[in-house]
Amino acid sequence: MLMAMAVLYTSTRNAHVRVSIAEAIVQGMPQDGGLFVPTEIPKLPLEPLLEPTLSYAELAWIVLSLWFDWPEWELRPLIEEAYSSTGESPMFDVPDIVPLSGAGSLASDGRGRCLEGAVPLFLLELFHGRTCAFKDLALSLLGGLLHKSLEKCGIDEPMLILTATSGDTGSAALVGLGGQPGIRIAVIYPATGTSQIQRLQMTSVPTEGRLVVGLKGNFDDAQRTVKAIFQSAHHPNSPFYGIRLSSANSINIGRLLPQIVYYVKAWRDVTLSGALRRGDPFDVVVPSGNFGDILAARYAKAMGVPIRRLICASNANRVLHDFFSTGVYDRRRTLSKTLSPSMDIVVSSNLERLLYLAFDNKPETLASTMSTFEREGFFQLPDQNRAKIADFSAGWADDDRTLASIRHMWEVHGVLVDPHTAVACAVAHESTENRKTAADGSTPVVVAATASPFKFPTACLEALRGGSAISPQEQANDLHLVFELSKATGISVPRPIGALGAAEVRHQHVVEERDLVPLLADFAHQP
Repeated sequence: MLMAMAVLYTSTRNAHVRVSIAEAIVQGMPQDGGLFVPTEIPKLPLEPLLEPTLSYAELAWIVLSLWFDWPEWELRPLIEEAYSSTGESPMFDVPDIVPLSGAGSLASDGRGRCLEGAVPLFLLELFHGRTCAFKDLALSLLGGLLHKSLEKCGIDEPMLILTATSGDTGSAALVGLGGQPGIRIAVIYPATGTSQIQRLQMTSVPTEGRLVVGLKGNFDDAQRTVKAIFQSAHHPNSPFYGIRLSSANSINIGRLLPQIVYYVKAWRDVTLSGALRRGDPFDVVVPSGNFGDILAARYAKAMGVPIRRLICASNANRVLHDFFSTGVYDRRRTLSKTLSPSMDIVVSSNLERLLYLAFDNKPETLASTMSTFEREGFFQLPDQNRAKIADFSAGWADDDRTLASIRHMWEVHGVLVDPHTAVACAVAHESTENRKTAADGSTPVVVAATASPFKFPTACLEALRGGSAISPQEQANDLHLVFELSKATGISVPRPIGALGAAEVRHQHVVEERDLVPLLADFAHQP
């Protein structure tokens, strides 16, 4: 049995903070406005992970036990319950939980031909949970982790989970945490910045202990409000004073750590497939909005998983692309609505955790940088610090390239991908064309497939129809288009999405930003 390490957690902005994992999960984020990060990153014994019969839950136990100072009898049952695919109401619809599917090769000439020596391409399917997006993998576990953390901290008063979402976190949080004893949850989403299916997944949940609010603004507005509430809640004049708060966003370290597991599984599966020799590296390409998903890959690499390059894929908002290309992070831009709405983000919260690594774990330097960012709207990372994160690179794709990528992946590779994954696939092809040497070209690429294409049928159908626009009348009924997409591809509609046809909208709130805090405060103080 693995022995638990006493990993402690500190703030990205204050070296004096030292808390346990339970305390970090309960608090969500430090009061200083930073984020919790580990004081050290544990090393992972890789050889035991190559046991062919290892289940996803067993793999998750091996990985996560290193981050928790909990005994096996407390942590392991939570993991096994979260990653089940059997029983009356399974969390996931496939036994493998996170299948890794081969998608042929990335052609070196960029025209889809599988040339000799072309790059092996794999899709890491992260969308087989109850809301058909990668957030299910962490949030199916976070509810249990939070409940156990409250118990370990001796807390028995109610807790309010505040969550800003760009589309998928909200529905996954409502499913994963809604109904947990002593936990209430409020989700804020951009009222016009999600797909109809994403909205319906959130607004049709039961109202007991749950609040879902559409904000007349964008994700950054929602996220800024949530972070401000956390920072001020301990002041007596705050309407949230005395309310115990936490978060289901990836600003919560308990949301982030479970995401490490599927990158470990990606390495394991590529190795067992024979496409990767033991010890050799592979590349990952991740569609990125709030930066948590690709940061989890970086933590996996720090644990010992041989990831060579971490390629950050952005849509037309491209703020992360510009940062990795120039070292300048500049939020002073207009947010564009795109076909990949979960990536329509300008301020990526989890980037702060990467900056902490880039600044050699020096919180005072990071705090100064973030102060500059909050005051002036931009900062520049010095070259010596950029060198610390040189394993990151970036690419981007606008909506036209996204549609072309969906069509290319279907026609050439035989797989249907959603718009977010399509952005990553476009960037993967581009990065392959730019590889410099023959040796470089043999390294497998794993693309994080973050959502089911059936969550975004409008974009997928438009792509498959050769770019012909979907009429506004058709777009108004995403569920109708879901079945059109199934007919066009011969792929069955995922059960959770098909079931939305009978769903009833229970949450009707759509508010201006000025009305959001009073509404949340009223919910927080309900008996």
